[in-house]
Amino acid sequence: MQIVNPQPIAIVRPRATAKGRTPAPEARLRVAALCEGLEPRRDLLIEHLHRLQDLEQGLRPSHLAALAERLRLSQAEVFEVASFYHHFRLLEEDEAAPAVTVRVCTSASCALVGGQDLHRSLQERCAVPGRVAVVEAPCIGRCHQAPAVCAGQHEMGHATASRVQAALEAGDTGPRALPDAIAYAAYRQQGGYRLVQDLHSGVRSAESVMQELAASGLRGLGGAGFPSGRKWELVRAQAAPRHMVVNIDEGEVGTFKDGALLSADPHRMLEGLLLAAQVVGISKVWIYLRDEYHAARVMLERELAALRADPPIPLEALPQLELRRGAGAYICGEESALIESVEGKRGMPRLRPPYVAQVGVFGRPTLAHNLETLYWIREIAERGGAWFASHGRRGRSGLRRFSVSGRVARPGVHLAPAGISARELIDEYAGGMLEGHELYAYLPGGASGGILPAQLAHLPLDFDGGAPSGQETLANHGCFVGSMAVVVLSQQDRARDTALNLMRFFEHESCGQCTPCREGTGQAAQLMAQPVWDLALMDDLSFVMREASICGLGQAAPNPMDAVRRFFPHEVQSHGPR
Repeated sequence: MQIVNPQPIAIVRPRATAKGRTPAPEARLRVAALCEGLEPRRDLLIEHLHRLQDLEQGLRPSHLAALAERLRLSQAEVFEVASFYHHFRLLEEDEAAPAVTVRVCTSASCALVGGQDLHRSLQERCAVPGRVAVVEAPCIGRCHQAPAVCAGQHEMGHATASRVQAALEAGDTGPRALPDAIAYAAYRQQGGYRLVQDLHSGVRSAESVMQELAASGLRGLGGAGFPSGRKWELVRAQAAPRHMVVNIDEGEVGTFKDGALLSADPHRMLEGLLLAAQVVGISKVWIYLRDEYHAARVMLERELAALRADPPIPLEALPQLELRRGAGAYICGEESALIESVEGKRGMPRLRPPYVAQVGVFGRPTLAHNLETLYWIREIAERGGAWFASHGRRGRSGLRRFSVSGRVARPGVHLAPAGISARELIDEYAGGMLEGHELYAYLPGGASGGILPAQLAHLPLDFDGGAPSGQETLANHGCFVGSMAVVVLSQQDRARDTALNLMRFFEHESCGQCTPCREGTGQAAQLMAQPVWDLALMDDLSFVMREASICGLGQAAPNPMDAVRRFFPHEVQSHGPR
């Protein structure tokens, strides 16, 4: 066949410079100096942004352009990541950056004790344009010390306007020391990492650890409750290399147990991590820590350095360990969104299948665990799975740590048998209700777990899978235990106020990827703020959000709204059919 008038082939040569703003020489030099020591890797984009934010108190267009050039990314990619995470402040080029940002928690537990009033007071007393910014913040992981504030990187529980003002005037805005945290040398003296050594030497087999884990019935304690032994089997069956992510980004309203465990005994988690890596065959591990845990991050960096300097087994036999810092995105508690963030992207959940056990970090099979799950591994391996399973009530087995906050005498992290009820947890572990308060309602599983009345405080606070036949469960009432964050309300509170607070939290934290969640949470918050609730419209909205949202945030966001309508109708003036 003859080709008539062939067109010349256009040769596309690579651009000599990146698209968009050309970085100024001084911006290149400044970014290079601020990011010294960080490898210019795409997956370290968020770490670079933190470095700029920490040292410049904000992100300017010229610096973002220079950073894009340094990491060989488009400026659009850098901007979309920087604008996605709440803890990054985007500035105009000549805008004065505040030296300190004060984040005041106004989520459910803090709202019960005047979080909004504290925010207003601090705005009046402390906010100075260009010097001190005072902003409302979602849960910062100190619900048991409500109201809570982060003044710069100084985490403050039981905060008052006077205390915060004094800290600002003294320049006391850095991370705290954690003197009670068990250091590496002390942990080794107490027998720590002996199991790691036994596995490496062959004294203990990987199969024996797997057997004890299966016998324990340990489930993932970050919210989903998937059997841990089964998860190990699934990842172990995949082709190497295999990876692991440790989720310490607990951003669920009312949840703080992982932060408390990390701050007291970091090596208990690290040993569980190494045991899991040895048994499953993990070559690299990313530890993803929520950004509000500033003191814990400083401590964990120090303890990881101590572990590497004097490893219990040859360093080359350990998996690579990287500590990554979250940036204020609740959605990154979802494992696939967390993995996107580890890869240096916006934390948007992935569509599944494939599941992360098959295709996770950088496309490799990935074992995902929260801190508390790993915290149990050493003890189960030492004492046996039967020991762990021997605890429990109402036919349930195991032990659970509950984050308890609200109107109780002793808020905090409480270790209790699986299957315990809210009433028992409050009376036996949390010191009962505060004086003058009576149990009115409670959140069994944080922001997304729903709200139940005092009349249902007998229900077992546990996962519904494996419940004895015929036993009444949280699921029977449209609720779930999730991350085991129990927020207690009294007769002085209204369930509808708490539900609206939670819906506004979901609206703020929606990643925006899917329309049902992005638009539905905002519309629901508007409807719930009205004195008269449009029940018919709420029905439609709840149905669409549950059925069409990509991930659990949008699917569970209607739970508090629906619970108020079901259990607290006297609080709701309404029109339309139920």
